[in-house]
Amino acid sequence: MAVGISTLIFLIVLAFVILSSMIKILNEYERGVLLRLGRFVGVKGPGLVIIIPIIDRLIRVDTRVITLDVPSQDVITRDNVSIKVNAVVYFRVIDPEKAVLEVEDYRYATSQISQTTLRSVLGEVELDEILAEREKLNKKLQEIIDRQTDPWGVKVIAVEIKHVDLPEEMRRAMAKQAEAERERRAKIIAAEGEYQASKKLKEAADVLAENPITIQLRYLQTLSEIASEKMTTVAFPLPLDLIEGLIYRKKKD
Repeated sequence: MAVGISTLIFLIVLAFVILSSMIKILNEYERGVLLRLGRFVGVKGPGLVIIIPIIDRLIRVDTRVITLDVPSQDVITRDNVSIKVNAVVYFRVIDPEKAVLEVEDYRYATSQISQTTLRSVLGEVELDEILAEREKLNKKLQEIIDRQTDPWGVKVIAVEIKHVDLPEEMRRAMAKQAEAERERRAKIIAAEGEYQASKKLKEAADVLAENPITIQLRYLQTLSEIASEKMTTVAFPLPLDLIEGLIYRKKKD
């Protein structure tokens, strides 16, 4: 009787193990590549998938967008500047069959092709272009990597250059260049202001020359402004024609 109960328990456990190995549940974002005796049968999922133990093998593939961090790469630009650049690649598997059958490890392969492409593309351009035209370079990197990973069933959605690490001497040189540029712009603005001020002064002089009485009015206005200030000593110029008149009258007397 005891042997019979033990056998029954063993059979129940064995049946449970067999059923658990037969039944697979794939999430909405997963697909299963089914191999039977080593041969491709089809892509299953999502949902409930029943396989034959020992004979079948189900390989899960995540179809969500994967974020791949590309390690910092040593790059020598076209103008012979040594820099370190890292990037991030966004991709997803659109063909699980190819991702399993055409490449051993599609994540590792995408990472390696991203690193080599980053060095190759940035090595063909100058440093100024890397710093000023990242959007164009990101687009070019995305197109090249996507074309190379297409046979693996991988779609590269975007590539973003994250950081460009410049040598210390290059950073100092760029800081000096930026300072010189700011000084140049400041001098241009100051010169433009002087030019505009001189034009306004010339226009004012032309107006005063057309009507001499305005000079006297402006003179009196200036004296009034000086008188309103709390000053103990005030020096102001006299009109030349007034001085000449006083000298002429003194000689006549």
